[in-house]
Order: sequence, then structure tokens, then C-alpha cells
Amino acid sequence: MTTWRDYGPPELPAPLAAALEAFAEHGYHGTTVREIAARAGLSVPGLYHHYPSKQSLLQGLSELTMSELLDRSAAALAEAGDDPLARFEALVESLLRFHMYRREQAFVGSTEIRSMDGDYRAVYVGHRDAQQRLVDEAVDAGVAAGVFTTPYPKDAARALTTMCVGVSTWYRPDGPLGPDELIARNLAFARELVGYTPPA
Repeated sequence: MTTWRDYGPPELPAPLAAALEAFAEHGYHGTTVREIAARAGLSVPGLYHHYPSKQSLLQGLSELTMSELLDRSAAALAEAGDDPLARFEALVESLLRFHMYRREQAFVGSTEIRSMDGDYRAVYVGHRDAQQRLVDEAVDAGVAAGVFTTPYPKDAARALTTMCVGVSTWYRPDGPLGPDELIARNLAFARELVGYTPPA
């Protein structure tokens, strides 16, 4: 990762790349270990040497996804400095970019939380909550500074995250909106959600 805005193909080990492809197409329960092994160019025993179960593949993929999301959010906030509006906009932009460029990973994480073992589900929810706290804190800081006027900062922060995550379900690289135009539009929506009015 050169900067938090830069994206290339996901850097995933072959078994996880194969699992991602299969889970995105057929869902966790509709995918067999044999299919993942074939996509990865491995035998089933060869796959099990790296990942002992289908569940471990889902968990490994989810960990890498959430680690990258949180790392990019932290980098965006660090670059933005102390200004509440700059921090808010950087965080929203980072979330939007992630859910455009890592849409399959984000989609699998969102839809397959139901398929995660109980112990790991709690870990995954902890990662998700950590990301939400960053959004909550950015909105709260804007309200405290008098930059945002929403009377419902917690609800606005949740709505913002939902909007950004939702991009992974409909964005297409060959669609009518390019990444920068999509970000500009959604940043406008985000400012309205938190009650930002530009200085006269």
C-alpha cells in the first residue's frame, strides 16, 4: 500500500483468493472444499496443509479484509491531521474506496457473518465495531467543534457506515459513475447527514 488511496489487486494467498471467488459466487454453504482446492490449483490434502477447514478459509479471508480496512482508515486519519471536517471526509472517502475496490471481500464479510463460528464471529464483530467507533468519533468531534449540527450524531454515523458498506453491493468498475465522481457525490450526502453547512 503506497497510500491509503492506492489499490491494486488484493494480495491474497492462492487458497484465500480461490475461497473469495467461490464464496462470492456461491456463498459459503454453497461452496465445497474440493471446489476451492481446484480453483487454487491444489489437491484437497494440499489445501488442508495450509487451511485445515473451510471455516479457517473464511476466517483467514475475513481477518485480512478487516486488517486492511482498519489500516487504511488509520492512514487516512493520520494524513488528515486535526481538522474535524478533513478527518471526517478522509474517513468517509477511505470507506468508500475500500468498498469499491475490495467489494467482493466486503460483500463476503457482510453476508457470511452468519456462517462464522461463534468464537470467531465475536472477533469479527469486534473489528467491525472498531471501524464504527472511528466513524462515531469523527462525527462527535465535528459536533463538538460546531462544524456539524446533527442532533443525532450516533444515528448519522451508523447511516454513514451503512451507505459506504452498501457500495460493495452495487458498484461496478464499468458503471456510469467513475470512482472520483462517486466519492464526490457520496461525500455530499455524508455532509448533509451530519448537518454541515459551508461557511458563508
